[in-house]
Amino acid sequence: MKISTKGRYALRIMVDLAQHQTGEYIPLKEIAERQEISEKYSEMIVGLLSKSGFVLGSRGKGGGYVLAKGPEKITVAEVLKAVEGSLSPVACLGLAEQVCPRAQRCTTLPMWRELDRRIEEYLQSVTLADLAEHE
Repeated sequence: MKISTKGRYALRIMVDLAQHQTGEYIPLKEIAERQEISEKYSEMIVGLLSKSGFVLGSRGKGGGYVLAKGPEKITVAEVLKAVEGSLSPVACLGLAEQVCPRAQRCTTLPMWRELDRRIEEYLQSVTLADLAEHE
């Protein structure tokens, strides 16, 4: 599993929102500047986060973005899946077993499943609030 720039930046944007919560919408331009991410790329990422229900946006004067729920209720796994899709370490775990012709005789599949389970378990245990505490 390799987390792309999109996944890493999505987490940075979400942590920024968690660290700067005031109840008011935060302009994307401010977030992008603080995180040193282009505003255009930030727009694309925030679009995915908004579509997944993690952020709420408001247009116009006083507009920007806020977290849709408390940072203690949003996990790293949820954010990464929203922008990356599968977090599985190997492609075959993303397939239904009946699709993979080797699944029944694959000697490495149990190991990959266990690694996938551990990754998922760990990333589900870390929240935005946890990350926001480490300024």
